[in-house]
Amino acid sequence: MGTVFAIVLVFVGCCSNVVSLELLVREFPGCGNIVTFAQFAFIALEGFIFETNFGRKKPAIPVSNYVIMVTMFFTVSVINNYALNFNIAMPLHMIFRSGSLIANMILGIIILKKRYSTSKYLSIALVSAGIFICTIMSAKQVNVANEGSEEEGFYAFLHWLVGIAMLTFALLMSARMGIFQETLYKQYGKHSKEALFYNHCLPLPGFLLLSTNIYNHCVYFSQSTPAVVPVVGLTMPIMWLYLLINVITQYVCIRGVFILTTECASLTVTLVVTLRKFLSLIFSIIYFQNPFTAWHWVGTAVVFLGTLLYTEVWSSVQTALRGPDVKDKKAE
Repeated sequence: MGTVFAIVLVFVGCCSNVVSLELLVREFPGCGNIVTFAQFAFIALEGFIFETNFGRKKPAIPVSNYVIMVTMFFTVSVINNYALNFNIAMPLHMIFRSGSLIANMILGIIILKKRYSTSKYLSIALVSAGIFICTIMSAKQVNVANEGSEEEGFYAFLHWLVGIAMLTFALLMSARMGIFQETLYKQYGKHSKEALFYNHCLPLPGFLLLSTNIYNHCVYFSQSTPAVVPVVGLTMPIMWLYLLINVITQYVCIRGVFILTTECASLTVTLVVTLRKFLSLIFSIIYFQNPFTAWHWVGTAVVFLGTLLYTEVWSSVQTALRGPDVKDKKAE
């Protein structure tokens, strides 16, 4: 029952979060900082009350280790959201972030000296090819959209390249953080909810560096069209309503993934998250009518095929279909 509940939380929370983020970004493309700050503040407040018992509970992992992890987590979160300022369409943003497997494997080989099977290398090649196809097609769309003058088109393309560079850096930094987290858990044991709290609480002072941008968007949000909040019946600026929905759904999504990691194997978690990304992408394209060519579909299909190959879903399904007899024979 807990597994089904967690899967529902992941799909409903994460898909709703993508929709609310797109609604925010379409109106104010530079609102990434205020969105990140609101998410961090809400999750930190919840963790302070329920995880640390108002600061009375001591952390199982030394705070000095959390400071390192938090620096990476804060950097990744801010850069991922800020990249939306650079003509990065939401579908490309989602596809690019699906390439975390590549980054994990590359850094795993370099840092942890890991070696992988041929199927793993093939899957990474597929994911890389899929992201490359989608990126190239999106680059062409940036050029087409800025046909005004050659100089304008060139600067728009350079602007877009900065966004791609930011996403690439965030992808590698996120993978490095994952490896650091893995080594910490091996040493101190798994404390996912504690890590969730410290990852969102410790970076809050860092938002002072972004305070001007956050304040400006507070003003913009307050000046947006008033809307009635369903059920409650209160009236508030629609952008604040979108932000509230985004924060709540982000929390629901993260809680769902947390429950899933305690209830299921990592393979199941990866598969659920991958399917969620795919559904979010489809919804974003259809509902918001984002430009998506046949080549984009090819690239997307290749990315998800590579992801499923990496997680060895096919062999797991075959084993499950063969039944327990096969497992018993292997055990003998």
